[in-house]
Amino acid sequence: MALSDRLLAAWYAGHPALTVLQPLEWLYRRVVRRKRARFLAGEGEIYQPPVPLVVVGNITVGGTGKTPLILWLIEHCQRSGLRVGVVSRGYGARPPHLPWRVEAEQAAEVAGDEPLLIVQRSGAPLMIDPDRSRAVQALLASEPLDLILSDDGMQHYRMARDLELVLIDAARGLGNRRCLPAGPLREPIERLQSVDAVLYNGAPADRDDGFAFQLKPTALVNLLTGERRSLDHFSPGQAMHAVAGIGNPQRFFDTLETLHWQPVPHAFADHAEYNVQALTFMPPLPLVMTEKDAVKCRGFAATDWWYLAVDAVPSAAFVAWFDTQLMRLLPDRLLP
Repeated sequence: MALSDRLLAAWYAGHPALTVLQPLEWLYRRVVRRKRARFLAGEGEIYQPPVPLVVVGNITVGGTGKTPLILWLIEHCQRSGLRVGVVSRGYGARPPHLPWRVEAEQAAEVAGDEPLLIVQRSGAPLMIDPDRSRAVQALLASEPLDLILSDDGMQHYRMARDLELVLIDAARGLGNRRCLPAGPLREPIERLQSVDAVLYNGAPADRDDGFAFQLKPTALVNLLTGERRSLDHFSPGQAMHAVAGIGNPQRFFDTLETLHWQPVPHAFADHAEYNVQALTFMPPLPLVMTEKDAVKCRGFAATDWWYLAVDAVPSAAFVAWFDTQLMRLLPDRLLP
């Protein structure tokens, strides 16, 4: 297990040895609190977009289901007739220049795995740049939009925002509730009191402190042909190699088990790069991976490689709440 994986496991298990990192945690807290205080005071250069901007992020290290929820938000807004775009840091991307407009035919090495997935699934215009304010300006210069979604960017305080949606893994929660490097929190836990909504990935129902949403498996898609098959394509008890290079690989393996399959788990680092050798396992079995991994593997996929398509399903209460926010932010575009 890599050092980063061991540290992540310790954060969420509450390992007592992490107390030695408390002095560094104190310094980290001081820096992030000062940074946010400057933002709230309007100090420094803060870009205010001319259209509403919604940040979809988290305060923890590790996967929380941002990409599926962003896809749901895009589709929901598009059904209302809104022109919606996305900005992303583009972690792991190596474009020729920045900002960079992601197109569906680009390679994941250029565009980044998550941005490429979003564009291929939704067709929404998407710009990547670690400077998200610059990405927003470039995106608006390229075409007219009514609303922008920021894939993460909670801590990007040079960009003003109209809504902040924070995602939390319902099973893992906030770990030991400490900040980096003693815990998984990017900001102190009291930051949740200032956001507009908290969504719990995997929660069975809405909670007093937030909304629930589920990730629902919908189909198996063949990497080589693009053919979609129903979830009964594999019989109960089917053994398969399961590949996940995401923030929380165990969640993917658990999902396969809930479908009554027998996955042989192969966890990789988040945003891992793949080749045929890395994905050649024994004994020979069908291989099932996440859609995020699939965008990097289509060029060398075998005939029995599949990805599991999943859709975010937020609670009815969240849908109603979000529609109310859209009416508030875009009254001229969404007349009753």
